[in-house]
Amino acid sequence: MDLFSTNMDLIPIPIEDGELSMLAQLPMPIGNAEILARLLAETPWRADTVVVYGKRYLQPRLTAWYGEASYTYSGLTLHPLPLTPLLETLRAAVEQATGRRYNSVLLNHYRDGADSMGMHSDDEPELGPQPVIASLSYGASRTFTLRHKRSKRTVKLDLTDGSLLLMAGNLQANWQHGINKTAKLVGPRINLTFRYVS
Repeated sequence: MDLFSTNMDLIPIPIEDGELSMLAQLPMPIGNAEILARLLAETPWRADTVVVYGKRYLQPRLTAWYGEASYTYSGLTLHPLPLTPLLETLRAAVEQATGRRYNSVLLNHYRDGADSMGMHSDDEPELGPQPVIASLSYGASRTFTLRHKRSKRTVKLDLTDGSLLLMAGNLQANWQHGINKTAKLVGPRINLTFRYVS
């Protein structure tokens, strides 16, 4: 019996100049709360600085990089840790749900509403011309904002506990995305972005 078998499919989200789809709950053999607790406890979280427009900033969240390849963005080079058994299980479930292969994953820990992710595109050369990014969330819901690079049109999505968002096609070439700070009282959230790094 397949632990990840499900009748649920990724639901396409209409968007111009890119491909976007979402699954409200990734099927897993263990519960969301247990996954969140284990990721919080088992991950060697780092507080890194990045370069944005020539200036160095401390990232407003904690991160960890796992997989088969190093990855560089905003002047920061990440050297991978080997995937843990839990991350291997999550990767298998994400690969089955999306029909894509991933060899690396970036974990972001948003400790509270003061932690955020600036607007950006995942368009580094090692991700290829049409990057596929599978974004898996556990913990508190946060609003995910996409902004078109030319028209400036915005799309907002709530990334809820256990949800999976797939970004593909020309989305990274035409859109930026991020997570804004919020004054609301929100608990911790972990986001895992699976990708294939060549």
